[in-house]
Amino acid sequence: MIRSILTNKWFKFITIGTLYSLWVIWLGSYLWFLGLAIIFDIYITEKVHWAFWKKKNPPNGKQTKVVEWVDAIIFAVIAATFIRMFFIEAYTIPTSSMEKSMLVGDYLFVSKTAYGPKTPNTPLSFPFVHNTMPVVGGKSYSEAITRPYKRLKGFTTIKNNDVVVFHFPEGDTVALGIPNQSYYQLTRTYGKSRVWSDKRNFGEIIARPVDKRENYIKRCVGIPGDKIEIKKGQLFVNDQPQEKFEGMQFDYLVKTNGTAINPKALDKLHIAEDDRNTYSSQQYLFPLTQDAADKIADFANVTEVEKILEEPGTWERNIFPADSRYPWNVDNFGPLTIPAKGETVSLTIDNLPLYRRIIDIYEENDLVVSGNEIKINGEVASSYTFKMDYYWMMGDNRHNSADSRYWGFVPEDHVVGKAKFIWLSLDKDKGFPANIRFKRLFTRVR
Repeated sequence: MIRSILTNKWFKFITIGTLYSLWVIWLGSYLWFLGLAIIFDIYITEKVHWAFWKKKNPPNGKQTKVVEWVDAIIFAVIAATFIRMFFIEAYTIPTSSMEKSMLVGDYLFVSKTAYGPKTPNTPLSFPFVHNTMPVVGGKSYSEAITRPYKRLKGFTTIKNNDVVVFHFPEGDTVALGIPNQSYYQLTRTYGKSRVWSDKRNFGEIIARPVDKRENYIKRCVGIPGDKIEIKKGQLFVNDQPQEKFEGMQFDYLVKTNGTAINPKALDKLHIAEDDRNTYSSQQYLFPLTQDAADKIADFANVTEVEKILEEPGTWERNIFPADSRYPWNVDNFGPLTIPAKGETVSLTIDNLPLYRRIIDIYEENDLVVSGNEIKINGEVASSYTFKMDYYWMMGDNRHNSADSRYWGFVPEDHVVGKAKFIWLSLDKDKGFPANIRFKRLFTRVR
């Protein structure tokens, strides 16, 4: 009885049609309801041979092995692409910017439904590839068809201290010879003319659409409307100290009595080999959690453990907004209020560096500055109303993280999803099977 119901063509049509209809309602593009006609024909009328790679009436009712494999591959690609686009995506931690909350070699799943999935800006793309074709190189997508930003309904909104995956905001322009470095920092360091002319070192300069920019993962420490400020390494959100996380790290200078620190002792503190900076047998530089710093201070041969902090007023040129009127550094920054959708701010020549990229790049206006006059889309402007929400992202490894302190606000259309749980973790400093961090398997991201 049950088997006959499950194999009944009307039961199949009603089930698939209902699921498809719910997806169309979620998508909010009701023209897709026309797809119900195709589903009806597939299960009921069977007038069109949609699976053209199959024989319509094969001998003995069986397809060849090759056709079965092709059928399985097509189904797997479509299903996996659909799941990856709308529900969940795998991500790997490539750098130490979130240590020790997240480790290099952590493999995790990112929920698209948490904040709502974005529909693709560039829908014509090679499956399972982000922006570059494997082996052969070159773009993995086509911009022949582009779509505006649209986000579907999610289960929640971004909250303070969520671990978020997002597209790199300064990734709109890329020097292919050094794709993991900010093009804008390269031009500030070497000059725009050299970056564009020195193909040997910098490669071709290309532009990328929002959804094909590199993915980053950081902790959202500030949401729209929040005031953020950093004083001597301590982050304040709305004048309150940020909640401390067990994995948060800072750089420490460690001095000894002349006796070298045993590498096995550093292994026990989970200090990666790449993070062991040795100046001499008497001085080391390590990124450490507070707990690790306290334990190292108890070593018999350690004479001093000092957190390294920049002095207030010392300007780092690459710190946002890269303007001498804002002499900030990684440990002393702000105060700065994060823009919210619909909020209006007064614009002056002095505060324009904070909002210039938002107005000109993220919200696609024609911004021109002539002397003390600011023009937006040809009109003199003394104020601006934001079209999107913005966020402030920072790594838990505070002295080893390229984050909002360097490139500013993260627009809402750059947000990919929320990091949910780690399904695999591999230590690159060890061989198999010792490299498997079993304690981290299937643990929630916090």
